[in-house]
Amino acid sequence: MYDIFVQAIGFTAVLFFIISFQIKSNKMLFIMQLLGSAMFCLQFLLMGAYSGMVSLLAIIARNALLSKVRDWPWVASKKTMALFLLICVACVAVTWQGPLSLLPLYAMVGTTVTYWTDNAQKIRLGILLFDVPGWLIYDFIIGSWGGVLNELITLASVLISIWRYGWKAMDDPDSGF
Repeated sequence: MYDIFVQAIGFTAVLFFIISFQIKSNKMLFIMQLLGSAMFCLQFLLMGAYSGMVSLLAIIARNALLSKVRDWPWVASKKTMALFLLICVACVAVTWQGPLSLLPLYAMVGTTVTYWTDNAQKIRLGILLFDVPGWLIYDFIIGSWGGVLNELITLASVLISIWRYGWKAMDDPDSGF
């Protein structure tokens, strides 16, 4: 029964991520991903997957901060991004569980750099190249079936958003993406 409960938490998180890529606003994308990450953080805690859990805590902080990038200009600073990259490394160092811990690091570093561009095209590319591969493999190895499903759905959702809005339109800073 406990395993079903833990897996259900992951499947609930999936819903937040599905919604996140169907929203035009980067701010709302970050907020929906924050909620999904919080659910996966809880699941990873209950599974003993501490590298994933702590990495998700950093992602929650990063996405919450990025949702305020228009209100707080210092958030857009490369220094703030560099601080988060150091936090990514620290998360893995503190929770080292062997080479498996490198997968959340790969996903976090790649998406942190692309998220700081505030460019929908680059954000989606970062998700396709870093986020999905890193977390998909991690989730599969630790047995987070909601996480595996989430990454597959995330992949499909990103591709749908590209198809829906057009790749070129996402590169326009005034497009509202």
